[in-house]
Amino acid sequence: MDQDTGGQERSDRGMGAGGQERSDRGMGAGGQERSDRGMGAGGQERSDRGMDTAGQERSDPGMDTGEQERGEPGMDTGARERGDVGMDAGGQPRSDRGIDPVAAISRLKFRYLRALDTKSWDVFADTMVPEATATYSEYLQFESREAFMAFMRNTLGPHVITEHRCDHPEIDVDGDTATGTWYLADTVLIPAHNMLLRGAAFYTDRYVFCADGCWRIAHTGYERTYEVVLSLSDLPSLRLTSSRWGLIAREDGIASVERDPGTAP
Repeated sequence: MDQDTGGQERSDRGMGAGGQERSDRGMGAGGQERSDRGMGAGGQERSDRGMDTAGQERSDPGMDTGEQERGEPGMDTGARERGDVGMDAGGQPRSDRGIDPVAAISRLKFRYLRALDTKSWDVFADTMVPEATATYSEYLQFESREAFMAFMRNTLGPHVITEHRCDHPEIDVDGDTATGTWYLADTVLIPAHNMLLRGAAFYTDRYVFCADGCWRIAHTGYERTYEVVLSLSDLPSLRLTSSRWGLIAREDGIASVERDPGTAP
């Protein structure tokens, strides 16, 4: 085993037929070093993952057969960046594009609540389509955005402080329409009437995707799970020490100070 027929040392694994050192894994048929994984049939280095059939570099995950970079999430076979979420079918950017529909609708609802509590009525109106409807009970129904806005301006003016919080969204999207259910917890403070209201409810909304690329509310309303009202007279130590609209506490009760919201007292 240790000597060949001419008396020379050899190794069946280490020497070729002419007595030259070889490796079945490291040398080609002509004695040139190769690697079954690293060299092509002509002895040129290749990689089954990194080269195409013509020996040119490619990558199955990141390159198509035309050697154009694609990457399934962000690029198509023509290497055009699109993003199923961020672009429309024509590859053009749009509003609320770049945002998943559920995320876009959630942002819409949060903007609705922020505008309501800050009494930013122009922003509030823009969260709804003109023909939007609202239902809060069998006695409180609105058949247009204009009617709904008039009611909100009159009943939730600067003399009323509100806090609306929504979570636990259940949103279902069907093309350019969607429905949503939200859990509401709200607080309403009316200093002039010495009243505090707390409650909870479930919102039921409908949404539409508009021509300008934005989601808006087509219908909103909620059904109360509970509501409690408390007289502030029952809390003699209660003081309102800060308000966006200049309501402050005085020894004789709540008073109003004339100032613009957002400015220093």
